[in-house]
Amino acid sequence: MISELININEIDNSFINKDYLENEFNNNPYAKVLLLKEDNKVIGYIYYSDIYERVEINQFEIDKNYRNKGNGNLLLQAMINKVHKDITLEVREDNTYAIKVYEKNGFIKTATRKGYYNGVDGILMERKDSSK
Repeated sequence: MISELININEIDNSFINKDYLENEFNNNPYAKVLLLKEDNKVIGYIYYSDIYERVEINQFEIDKNYRNKGNGNLLLQAMINKVHKDITLEVREDNTYAIKVYEKNGFIKTATRKGYYNGVDGILMERKDSSK
């Protein structure tokens, strides 16, 4: 189940930094989140900023016990279908699984930030909204 409602105190998953998200929601008027739940348990989320004409994915994570089962793709497609805007993101170049999911959903590599992640390059990716 995809949900936009988030109650930070109800999330007990160790893969979510609750303090960080709570701070973002209290201080960032553009902050949005989509949650992926299974049996009322949060198994993944996309935290993004909806900034006027575009969206920027800030964090995207699936609980390690639910990876490689199509959950990331499902959640990303739900966000794409919801926002209908150009979407940008940055990903570590060694995160090949995530890059494949992004490419499968129409993202293309637009730039590289050399050594951005403690010596690992960051790849900037973008997906143009096809409904324009």
